[in-house]
Amino acid sequence: METYTSWQNGDANHCIACTVHQCVHHYGKENYCSLGRIQVGTHENNPTEDQCTDCKSFSRK
Repeated sequence: METYTSWQNGDANHCIACTVHQCVHHYGKENYCSLGRIQVGTHENNPTEDQCTDCKSFSRK
């Protein structure tokens, strides 16, 4: 997987909302990601619902 750099020295990226507090990239103070961009993927052969998609940039704290 490609590595993405932090957004403006680890500040909140207000273009990427996130509520996954267990991710190392979660901004913490607000529900945003601190990455400049993320990779979205799927674990399904034929995704049909939002639950079929995944944030491939997730990294556990």
